[in-house]
Amino acid sequence: MFKFIVTLFFLLNLNLFAGCSDTSDVKNQNTNKENSKLTTTAVKTKNISDLSVTDMDGKEVKLSDYKGKVLMIVNVASKCGYTKQYTGLEEIYKKYKDRGFEILAFPCNDFGGQEPGSNDEIRTFCESKYNVTFPLFDKIAVLGDNKSPLYQRLTENSEPTGDIDWNFEKFIIDKNGDIAARFKSKVEPESDEVTSIIEEKISI
Repeated sequence: MFKFIVTLFFLLNLNLFAGCSDTSDVKNQNTNKENSKLTTTAVKTKNISDLSVTDMDGKEVKLSDYKGKVLMIVNVASKCGYTKQYTGLEEIYKKYKDRGFEILAFPCNDFGGQEPGSNDEIRTFCESKYNVTFPLFDKIAVLGDNKSPLYQRLTENSEPTGDIDWNFEKFIIDKNGDIAARFKSKVEPESDEVTSIIEEKISI
């Protein structure tokens, strides 16, 4: 009789511990699934307003500060065949800035090493060679493991999706902070194709 009681006690405790272990595993699996959903939701959005960037002086800039304005975000380089587009960028900046338009330019050295300089060298080049007055930001990566969160958001949620092909790709952001259009490097910033979108979004 004593052996029977001991055996029964052992089996009851074994089932109790096994039940606790299984419950914990299920909870962990559910938590991991929920976290995965949250991560996916955070990335799959056309809106960039929750992100921050760094200017050339090392100061944090919240993109939410630009809500209510139409933006062009462009990756730039000083030694590229498209570098002359700085002229067109400055032209449309002057044309539309008083109507609520901003250009945010991000130097990038990911393509052919065409932006090797420091922030100070880049700024001096842009101001002296092209009389640039729109904001220039800290040099970033737009490709690979070090891709900036901003460009991860832009390239994964624009039409078409996919990595930047070269310097001077352009993204138009509407007043709500949503990605509205994407233009490849060869599309001139002052072209009708680009300015028609800018004017449309400014007028809304």
